[in-house]
Amino acid sequence: MAESKVIKPQSGSILISEPYLGDPNFERSVILLCSHQEEEGSFGLVLNRASNLHLSDVLDVFDDDFDMVLGIGGPVQYNTLHYIHRLPDLPQAVKLSEDLYWGGDFEALRTMIDTGLVNPDEIKFFLGYSGWTPGQLQEEIDKNVWIVNNNAANKLFTLDTETLWRSILREMGGKFKVLSNYPDDPRLN
Repeated sequence: MAESKVIKPQSGSILISEPYLGDPNFERSVILLCSHQEEEGSFGLVLNRASNLHLSDVLDVFDDDFDMVLGIGGPVQYNTLHYIHRLPDLPQAVKLSEDLYWGGDFEALRTMIDTGLVNPDEIKFFLGYSGWTPGQLQEEIDKNVWIVNNNAANKLFTLDTETLWRSILREMGGKFKVLSNYPDDPRLN
């Protein structure tokens, strides 16, 4: 029997929860891994959970076009604001993959938005984050809690948030395409 290739997580990886996870914080979630360091742990943002808040609920909104719904980045520190974007010129931004960045100088971002250098479809904001202690994420991957994809980060701004989980699994093909059709509640089949 052929051994399947183990995909290791890295900054810029996408974590896709197994369909039968059972944790309401992460059920059918897609997480962008913004930082992954064996000795320090991991930090990521859930990409497919919307909050009931808009950006104007937490900040003075720069422009009505930017009064977007905030995502729920994870169950840790809901009082923090994080963002991913497609702005290579934003100082201090961390490049995660081709055309995808995390964070950066917030005052510079505000100036870029105020001067029309940023379109609303180039940025997403999140409250809170997801975090793992050193070794915890790898342990969860070994227990088949997460599917790791190192080739989907550049699609995060082109795929629909509500169908992101299914879309990425479907694009991965094979057994993952089968998982994408797993019912929300298998007891109802």
